[in-house]
Amino acid sequence: MTMQPYLQLKLALELFKKSPRSLNGTESARLEKVVRHQAKIEAAILASREAANVAVPPATLSARLSEIRKRYPTRSEFLDDMRHNGLSEQALEAAITRDLHIEAVLERVAAQLPEVSDADAEIYYRQHPKSFTRPETRRIRHILITFDTPTQKQTALTLLERLRAELKTPEDFAAAALQHSQCPTALDGGVIGAVKPGQLYPELDPTAFALAEGERSPPLESPIGLHLLLCETIHPEINLNFADAKTRVIAYLTEQRRQGEQRRWIKGVLGR
Repeated sequence: MTMQPYLQLKLALELFKKSPRSLNGTESARLEKVVRHQAKIEAAILASREAANVAVPPATLSARLSEIRKRYPTRSEFLDDMRHNGLSEQALEAAITRDLHIEAVLERVAAQLPEVSDADAEIYYRQHPKSFTRPETRRIRHILITFDTPTQKQTALTLLERLRAELKTPEDFAAAALQHSQCPTALDGGVIGAVKPGQLYPELDPTAFALAEGERSPPLESPIGLHLLLCETIHPEINLNFADAKTRVIAYLTEQRRQGEQRRWIKGVLGR
Protein backbone atom coordinates (compact mmCIF):
# COMPACT_ATOMS: atom_id res chain seq x y z
CA MET A 1 0.00 0.00 0.00
CA THR A 2 1.38 3.39 -1.01
CA MET A 3 1.52 5.79 1.90
CA GLN A 4 -0.73 8.81 1.58
CA PRO A 5 1.48 11.91 1.24
CA TYR A 6 -0.62 14.09 3.54
CA LEU A 7 -0.96 11.45 6.24
CA GLN A 8 2.74 10.73 5.93
CA LEU A 9 3.58 14.43 6.35
CA LYS A 10 1.16 14.97 9.24
CA LEU A 11 2.38 11.98 11.24
CA ALA A 12 6.07 12.71 10.57
CA LEU A 13 5.60 16.18 12.03
CA GLU A 14 3.67 14.79 15.03
CA LEU A 15 6.13 11.97 15.76
CA PHE A 16 9.49 13.47 14.84
CA LYS A 17 8.87 17.23 14.40
CA LYS A 18 10.34 17.07 10.88
CA SER A 19 9.26 16.32 7.32
CA PRO A 20 9.29 12.78 5.90
CA ARG A 21 12.22 13.54 3.61
CA SER A 22 14.34 14.47 6.65
CA LEU A 23 13.86 11.12 8.43
CA ASN A 24 16.55 8.49 8.78
CA GLY A 25 15.97 4.85 7.92
CA THR A 26 14.75 3.82 11.38
CA GLU A 27 12.38 6.77 11.60
CA SER A 28 11.03 6.12 8.11
CA ALA A 29 10.30 2.50 8.95
CA ARG A 30 8.46 3.50 12.10
CA LEU A 31 6.54 6.18 10.20
CA GLU A 32 5.42 3.69 7.55
CA LYS A 33 4.08 1.36 10.24
CA VAL A 34 2.19 4.17 12.01
CA VAL A 35 0.78 5.51 8.73
CA ARG A 36 -0.54 2.10 7.73
CA HIS A 37 -2.19 1.66 11.12
CA GLN A 38 -3.68 5.16 11.07
CA ALA A 39 -4.97 4.73 7.53
CA LYS A 40 -6.76 1.55 8.59
CA ILE A 41 -8.41 3.36 11.53
CA GLU A 42 -9.46 6.32 9.39
CA ALA A 43 -10.92 4.05 6.70
CA ALA A 44 -13.00 2.23 9.34
CA ILE A 45 -14.27 5.53 10.76
CA LEU A 46 -15.31 6.83 7.36
CA ALA A 47 -16.99 3.55 6.48
CA SER A 48 -19.04 3.53 9.69
CA ARG A 49 -22.79 4.10 9.93
CA GLU A 50 -22.12 7.18 12.05
CA ALA A 51 -20.11 8.81 9.24
CA ALA A 52 -22.94 8.59 6.73
CA ASN A 53 -24.85 11.56 8.12
CA VAL A 54 -21.92 13.83 8.92
CA ALA A 55 -20.94 16.66 6.58
CA VAL A 56 -18.13 19.19 6.67
CA PRO A 57 -19.36 22.81 6.41
CA PRO A 58 -17.56 24.71 3.62
CA ALA A 59 -16.72 27.51 6.08
CA THR A 60 -14.94 25.04 8.36
CA LEU A 61 -12.87 23.69 5.47
CA SER A 62 -12.03 27.19 4.26
CA ALA A 63 -10.90 28.26 7.74
CA ARG A 64 -8.64 25.20 8.16
CA LEU A 65 -7.03 25.69 4.75
CA SER A 66 -6.50 29.38 5.47
CA GLU A 67 -4.83 28.51 8.77
CA ILE A 68 -2.37 26.23 6.95
CA ARG A 69 -1.56 28.79 4.24
CA LYS A 70 -0.86 31.48 6.84
CA ARG A 71 2.08 29.45 8.12
CA TYR A 72 3.98 30.39 4.96
CA PRO A 73 5.26 33.91 4.24
CA THR A 74 4.33 33.68 0.55
CA ARG A 75 2.07 31.61 -1.67
CA SER A 76 5.05 30.36 -3.69
CA GLU A 77 6.69 28.99 -0.51
CA PHE A 78 3.42 27.25 0.36
CA LEU A 79 3.19 25.65 -3.08
CA ASP A 80 6.87 24.66 -3.03
CA ASP A 81 6.46 22.92 0.31
CA MET A 82 3.35 21.10 -0.88
CA ARG A 83 5.19 19.97 -4.02
CA HIS A 84 8.21 18.76 -2.02
CA ASN A 85 5.85 16.63 0.06
CA GLY A 86 4.01 15.16 -2.92
CA LEU A 87 0.89 17.30 -2.53
CA SER A 88 -1.08 19.62 -4.76
CA GLU A 89 -3.61 22.18 -3.55
CA GLN A 90 -6.40 19.87 -4.65
CA ALA A 91 -4.86 16.91 -2.81
CA LEU A 92 -4.39 19.02 0.31
CA GLU A 93 -8.01 20.16 0.20
CA ALA A 94 -9.21 16.58 -0.16
CA ALA A 95 -7.01 15.44 2.73
CA ILE A 96 -8.17 18.27 4.99
CA THR A 97 -11.79 17.51 4.12
CA ARG A 98 -11.15 13.90 5.12
CA ASP A 99 -9.56 15.02 8.41
CA LEU A 100 -12.50 17.28 9.23
CA HIS A 101 -14.98 14.54 8.37
CA ILE A 102 -13.21 12.19 10.80
CA GLU A 103 -13.11 14.87 13.49
CA ALA A 104 -16.84 15.50 13.05
CA VAL A 105 -17.65 11.79 13.37
CA LEU A 106 -15.62 11.49 16.56
CA GLU A 107 -17.23 14.65 17.89
CA ARG A 108 -20.65 13.15 17.29
CA VAL A 109 -19.63 9.95 19.08
CA ALA A 110 -18.39 11.89 22.10
CA ALA A 111 -21.44 14.16 22.15
CA GLN A 112 -23.61 11.21 23.18
CA LEU A 113 -21.97 11.09 26.61
CA PRO A 114 -23.79 12.61 29.61
CA GLU A 115 -22.28 15.78 31.02
CA VAL A 116 -19.86 15.57 33.94
CA SER A 117 -21.80 16.56 37.04
CA ASP A 118 -20.65 18.73 39.92
CA ALA A 119 -20.74 15.60 42.08
CA ASP A 120 -18.43 13.75 39.67
CA ALA A 121 -16.05 16.70 39.71
CA GLU A 122 -16.02 16.92 43.51
CA ILE A 123 -15.32 13.19 43.88
CA TYR A 124 -12.30 13.58 41.60
CA TYR A 125 -11.18 16.68 43.50
CA ARG A 126 -11.33 14.85 46.85
CA GLN A 127 -9.50 11.82 45.47
CA HIS A 128 -6.62 13.82 43.93
CA PRO A 129 -5.67 16.51 46.46
CA LYS A 130 -2.09 16.85 45.22
CA SER A 131 -3.36 17.93 41.80
CA PHE A 132 -4.80 21.06 43.39
CA THR A 133 -1.86 22.04 45.56
CA ARG A 134 0.90 24.34 44.39
CA PRO A 135 3.96 23.74 46.58
CA GLU A 136 5.85 26.55 48.21
CA THR A 137 8.36 28.24 45.91
CA ARG A 138 11.12 30.67 46.71
CA ARG A 139 12.96 33.15 44.53
CA ILE A 140 16.58 32.47 45.31
CA ARG A 141 19.72 34.38 44.39
CA HIS A 142 23.20 33.02 44.95
CA ILE A 143 26.85 33.91 44.68
CA LEU A 144 29.06 30.97 43.70
CA ILE A 145 32.79 30.85 44.29
CA THR A 146 34.71 27.81 43.02
CA PHE A 147 38.01 26.58 44.41
CA ASP A 148 40.71 24.00 43.71
CA THR A 149 42.88 24.17 46.83
CA PRO A 150 42.34 24.57 50.58
CA THR A 151 43.82 28.05 50.37
CA GLN A 152 41.36 29.08 47.64
CA LYS A 153 38.52 27.61 49.68
CA GLN A 154 39.49 29.66 52.71
CA THR A 155 39.71 32.81 50.60
CA ALA A 156 36.24 32.12 49.21
CA LEU A 157 34.83 31.53 52.69
CA THR A 158 36.26 34.81 53.92
CA LEU A 159 34.79 36.71 50.98
CA LEU A 160 31.34 35.14 51.34
CA GLU A 161 31.24 35.78 55.09
CA ARG A 162 32.08 39.41 54.45
CA LEU A 163 29.42 39.72 51.76
CA ARG A 164 26.85 38.08 54.00
CA ALA A 165 27.42 40.80 56.59
CA GLU A 166 27.57 43.68 54.14
CA LEU A 167 24.75 42.99 51.67
CA LYS A 168 21.44 44.38 52.90
CA THR A 169 19.13 44.45 49.87
CA PRO A 170 18.46 42.28 46.78
CA GLU A 171 19.97 45.10 44.72
CA ASP A 172 23.18 44.95 46.78
CA PHE A 173 23.24 41.17 46.38
CA ALA A 174 22.70 41.40 42.62
CA ALA A 175 25.58 43.84 42.23
CA ALA A 176 27.87 41.60 44.30
CA ALA A 177 26.84 38.54 42.27
CA LEU A 178 27.70 40.33 39.05
CA GLN A 179 31.10 41.25 40.50
CA HIS A 180 32.08 38.05 42.31
CA SER A 181 29.94 35.06 41.31
CA GLN A 182 31.46 32.44 39.03
CA CYS A 183 28.08 31.13 37.91
CA PRO A 184 26.41 32.21 34.63
CA THR A 185 23.53 33.51 36.77
CA ALA A 186 25.84 36.36 37.77
CA LEU A 187 24.69 38.19 34.64
CA ASP A 188 21.16 38.13 36.08
CA GLY A 189 22.16 39.26 39.55
CA GLY A 190 22.61 35.69 40.79
CA VAL A 191 18.95 34.76 40.26
CA ILE A 192 18.48 30.99 40.26
CA GLY A 193 14.74 31.43 39.86
CA ALA A 194 11.57 30.35 41.61
CA VAL A 195 12.51 26.94 43.01
CA LYS A 196 10.50 24.22 44.71
CA PRO A 197 11.82 21.95 47.46
CA GLY A 198 14.18 19.37 46.01
CA GLN A 199 15.34 21.40 43.02
CA LEU A 200 18.61 22.67 44.50
CA TYR A 201 21.65 20.62 45.50
CA PRO A 202 20.91 18.55 48.63
CA GLU A 203 23.60 20.56 50.41
CA LEU A 204 21.70 23.80 49.70
CA ASP A 205 18.04 22.86 49.72
CA PRO A 206 17.32 22.55 53.49
CA THR A 207 18.94 25.89 54.26
CA ALA A 208 17.30 27.64 51.28
CA PHE A 209 13.87 26.60 52.55
CA ALA A 210 14.62 27.51 56.16
CA LEU A 211 15.58 31.12 55.39
CA ALA A 212 13.21 33.95 56.13
CA GLU A 213 12.31 36.32 53.32
CA GLY A 214 15.28 38.66 52.77
CA GLU A 215 17.64 36.48 54.83
CA ARG A 216 21.08 35.40 53.65
CA SER A 217 22.58 31.97 54.34
CA PRO A 218 25.99 31.21 55.72
CA PRO A 219 28.45 29.95 53.10
CA LEU A 220 27.36 26.50 51.93
CA GLU A 221 29.42 23.95 50.05
CA SER A 222 28.04 21.95 47.11
CA PRO A 223 29.84 19.76 44.57
CA ILE A 224 30.57 22.84 42.43
CA GLY A 225 31.84 25.24 45.08
CA LEU A 226 30.78 27.58 47.87
CA HIS A 227 27.49 29.45 47.77
CA LEU A 228 25.95 32.41 49.52
CA LEU A 229 22.15 32.26 49.18
CA LEU A 230 19.58 35.00 49.43
CA CYS A 231 15.90 34.14 49.86
CA GLU A 232 14.40 37.10 48.05
CA THR A 233 10.70 36.19 48.17
CA ILE A 234 8.57 33.32 49.46
CA HIS A 235 5.46 32.15 47.66
CA PRO A 236 3.61 29.92 50.14
CA GLU A 237 1.88 26.69 49.28
CA ILE A 238 -1.53 27.24 47.72
CA ASN A 239 -4.41 24.81 48.00
CA LEU A 240 -7.06 25.44 45.36
CA ASN A 241 -10.53 25.00 46.83
CA PHE A 242 -13.20 23.05 44.96
CA ALA A 243 -15.21 26.12 43.97
CA ASP A 244 -12.17 27.53 42.16
CA ALA A 245 -11.12 24.15 40.75
CA LYS A 246 -14.53 22.93 39.60
CA THR A 247 -14.47 24.37 36.07
CA ARG A 248 -11.01 22.96 35.44
CA VAL A 249 -11.96 19.54 36.83
CA ILE A 250 -15.12 19.34 34.73
CA ALA A 251 -13.17 20.25 31.59
CA TYR A 252 -10.52 17.64 32.36
CA LEU A 253 -13.00 14.86 33.13
CA THR A 254 -15.06 15.74 30.07
CA GLU A 255 -12.04 15.42 27.81
CA GLN A 256 -10.93 12.16 29.46
CA ARG A 257 -14.40 10.67 28.99
CA ARG A 258 -14.60 11.92 25.41
CA GLN A 259 -11.29 10.31 24.52
CA GLY A 260 -12.24 7.08 26.28
CA GLU A 261 -15.56 6.88 24.46
CA GLN A 262 -13.91 7.61 21.12
CA ARG A 263 -11.30 4.88 21.68
CA ARG A 264 -14.04 2.42 22.67
CA TRP A 265 -16.07 3.29 19.57
CA ILE A 266 -13.03 3.01 17.24
CA LYS A 267 -12.29 -0.46 18.59
CA GLY A 268 -15.87 -1.34 17.82
CA VAL A 269 -15.81 -0.15 14.21
CA LEU A 270 -12.49 -1.89 13.60
CA GLY A 271 -14.10 -5.11 14.74
CA ARG A 272 -17.25 -4.78 12.67
